[in-house]
Amino acid sequence: MNHDAYPTLRVSREDGIAHVTLDNPPVNVLNVALMADLRHLLTALKDDDSLRVIVFDSADPEFFIAHVDMSLVDTPDAFDKLAADLPAGVNVFQALGELLRRQPQVTIVKLAGVARGGGAEFVAAADMTFAAIGRAGIGQIEALMGIVPGGGGTQYLAGRVGRNRALEAVLGADLYDAETAERYGWVNRAVPADELDDVVDRLARNIAALPEGVIAAVKRAIVPEDLAEGLLREHDAWADQFARPAAERLIRGGLAHGAQTRDGERDLEGLLRGLPG
Repeated sequence: MNHDAYPTLRVSREDGIAHVTLDNPPVNVLNVALMADLRHLLTALKDDDSLRVIVFDSADPEFFIAHVDMSLVDTPDAFDKLAADLPAGVNVFQALGELLRRQPQVTIVKLAGVARGGGAEFVAAADMTFAAIGRAGIGQIEALMGIVPGGGGTQYLAGRVGRNRALEAVLGADLYDAETAERYGWVNRAVPADELDDVVDRLARNIAALPEGVIAAVKRAIVPEDLAEGLLREHDAWADQFARPAAERLIRGGLAHGAQTRDGERDLEGLLRGLPG
C-alpha cells in the first residue's frame, strides 16, 4: 500500500500495528481532505489480515481533531463526491464513524490534545481511547453553533456514558478533561502525559501478538450495537437545526472571531458563547 497517497496522514506499520498520525494544519479540522483520507485508509486496511491494530494520534500536540470544518457553511456541496457511495441510512459524517466502529482491526486513539465535535465523534467510534492528563480535552460543541452532533455523536456518546451524561455533554457543550472523561466512561483511561506513548504502545503490541484468530473471535463476540434507527433520528435532528438561521449566524460569527485559528480554538467554547446575539 502506498502510504504517500494520504496527504493529511502519516502512516507507518510494524509487527502487525499501523500507526496513523493525523496531520492537517493548522488545527486538524475534519475537512473533505482529512475525511477522504481516513475513509480511504480504513477501507484499504479492512481486508489486510496481516494487520491487527491501528493506533491513531496527532502531529499537533494541541489538537487531535478540532471539529468538522466550519467553513463548509460556504461550500455545502463539498462532500458530494464522498456522499456518492454511502451505505444506506447514514450521512457522510456518520459513515466515517460507522466505518471506524466496524473496522476488523482493533482501533486505539492516543488522545494528547483536543477533540471537539466531529473529533469527539471519531474518538467515541474507536474501540479504545487513552487520554493524557493535563493535555487531552473532549467535547461535543455543536449546540453552541445552533446544531446537534450529526456524525454519530449522540448515539456513540449515549452508549458510552449513559443518557443523562450524554445530555449534559451535548447541551452543556463544555470541554471535558481526561480525568472527567475517564470517570464518565467517555475514554478508557486517563494516564499521565509522559506515560501515554508507553501505555498505548504496550497494549497495541500485546494485542498484535495474540494467537491467530483471537482478535476476530473477540470482535465477533463483542459486536458494535446496531444504531441504525438512532443514526436516522440524529441526522434528521441535525439537518433540521442546520437549516435554521441561527446555525449559519453562529458558524459564520465563530469563523469571523477566530474559530479554526490556533488562538481561537484554545477556548472555542468561550469564543462561541461570547458572540453577539
